[in-house]
Amino acid sequence: MHQPAPPAPFADRAGALAGTRTPLPRQRDHHPARRRPAELPPAHTAMICVALPGLAISTEQGQQTGSGLEGFYRAGRRLLSRCQVRVAGREPLAVQARMVAADLARFVGTLRVSPRGGGPDPDVLVERTRCADGTERITLRSAAPRPLRLPVEVALGTDLADLGAIAAGRAGPELPADVHACGLRWSRAGARASVTAEPPPAEALASAGLLRWEFDLPPGGSASIELRVRQDGAAPLRSAGRTATSPLAPARATGDDPRVPALLRTSVDDLRALLLRDPEHPADLHLAAGAPWRCGLAPAEALAAARMVLPLGTGLAAGTLRILARTQLPGPGPKAGMIPGPRRDAGPHLPPGCTGTEATLLFPVLLAEARRWGLPERETEELLPAAERCLTWLRNTVGDGAYLPDPQPGGPVRCETQAQAHRAALLGADLLDAYGRPGGAGLRQWARTLRGAFHDDFWIDGPRGDRPAAARAPDGRPVPHLGAPVAHLLDTGLLGGGELAPGLLDKGRTERLARLLGGPDLDSGWGLRGMGVKEAGYNPFGHRSGAVRVRETALAVAGLAAAGYEREAASLLRGVLGAAEAFGHRLPEMYAGEQRTEGSAPLPHPAACRPAATAAAAGVLLLTTLAGIRPDAPARTVALRPVRGAPLGETVLTGLRVAGAPFAVRISRLGLAMVEEAAAGLQLGA
Repeated sequence: MHQPAPPAPFADRAGALAGTRTPLPRQRDHHPARRRPAELPPAHTAMICVALPGLAISTEQGQQTGSGLEGFYRAGRRLLSRCQVRVAGREPLAVQARMVAADLARFVGTLRVSPRGGGPDPDVLVERTRCADGTERITLRSAAPRPLRLPVEVALGTDLADLGAIAAGRAGPELPADVHACGLRWSRAGARASVTAEPPPAEALASAGLLRWEFDLPPGGSASIELRVRQDGAAPLRSAGRTATSPLAPARATGDDPRVPALLRTSVDDLRALLLRDPEHPADLHLAAGAPWRCGLAPAEALAAARMVLPLGTGLAAGTLRILARTQLPGPGPKAGMIPGPRRDAGPHLPPGCTGTEATLLFPVLLAEARRWGLPERETEELLPAAERCLTWLRNTVGDGAYLPDPQPGGPVRCETQAQAHRAALLGADLLDAYGRPGGAGLRQWARTLRGAFHDDFWIDGPRGDRPAAARAPDGRPVPHLGAPVAHLLDTGLLGGGELAPGLLDKGRTERLARLLGGPDLDSGWGLRGMGVKEAGYNPFGHRSGAVRVRETALAVAGLAAAGYEREAASLLRGVLGAAEAFGHRLPEMYAGEQRTEGSAPLPHPAACRPAATAAAAGVLLLTTLAGIRPDAPARTVALRPVRGAPLGETVLTGLRVAGAPFAVRISRLGLAMVEEAAAGLQLGA
């Protein structure tokens, strides 16, 4: 099932702003000549602290001016839009801004307040540490040779706007303030927020939104102010990812390449920051799609991210599956068993796709693979009926045909959807057989039928050589453009004994696909382009027509490595690592597909989420692919298929989880993998 999509290019943002399931609002305009597409405030230059449901956003200057996205948020509501500091009547000169952690940023500024004639050196340092939970600490440090009396002002304001209104340019003016306790308070219908300060200000001016202090600092002395932003009537903010019950293991990496530990550390940190609890079942957690635009549940991406982070444990997979099982559509009817999801833009050559289809196909795959990684049998059995309903929907929708059709009447038959359906059928059949449930034989028979039809219908010859078609139009004509979604053909899924499921391509066509993925049309040097540079409609910033999407790149790296095409896998892997370094190791969901050249840097996409669940999870998948970990917890075995060329030199991964216990592996410079820690009784498979 799909929900209506907003106009391109922001269909991916549908149902995610402020945790809602509604598209961006549009102003009515009956004059097409004056109509303009929605334009999100740019996020690529923002410092975004995340500990959902809390966000703190500013530029690298540190001041929150109330423009664009700046402010403190809770559950999609901007509680504070403006927080500007002046010391001795002036704004500090910003000299450094740094993300300390996913939820914490540090800003440093300087001032010279001593009388003229003492040289150009600043003598007051102003440090601001800002946390996503709504706290900020402002510290003044004096290096002046004489005592200083420093007046400090903090100008505050808010519109109490929700994120969807801000995105649509409808935030509204600042609200009048009232003096409240040790600070200020604002209110409007249905919302109230306050800022309190410690120590209390010497003066609070509601009409100007000002708090004032005066500090006497001896030489070398310091003073601090702590501000706390709160939503009146709400409990103190507690991030699910910062509790002892976080489902993500504290994995770490060391090795020859210094980018490896930084990427894994940041990826795990970002994943924890994006965790959200199900309000009605607080023991179950899922990943929000990304900040700032997609702080709610996006079913397909939540499942995809949980699958990529199975090396960090199965708890997130279990929680995500339970949450989505409760959303399954009941029967009877053709949509019974589906997991609803919004439509998603598919680029210039195809109509929007249904993420509900993708989520429904991912559900049994995640359950089957989570069982291999160590999901307890009791939890697997509890979730099995929901997986069966997904598989029943698949078989009923296919009927007597060879392909899984598009849910939109008259829609195309998509290549990536067939790959996902084929994987779901084989892994689902394996899961049903393991628990003595019927239906496995029928799923395997349909998978064989699909392979034969796909071989005949989806491989085309064109001016630039043979390739898989992106889709088949309703009249049977192939849609020939080349893009990153073909990487799904290599993602076949994990079966027992460390074996991968067969895919839709034979050996020869797998080799051809590997060459295409590793060729200059798709490999930008920073990762896999969403569409080849020679295709009509290519746009390096098009989020489905040329931009590098980190999730598809990671799937391509893992699939190429598993199929033995390690040169192509290594090239894409090095490209993403280079991009990660340029982005401070916090990968955005996408960035421009411009060709990498000597001395260049990847171009950010102004509307990309950063952090993003699938990008952070892709960081985990990319690095664990180096070791090729293939567990079979029910059989108490684990196989290793490392990338033989060791493209990043020696790498050690610790703190992973296999079969419910810590797991560590070392990849040598010769490309050999050695288990250094594992569950008792876990045997190394062939």
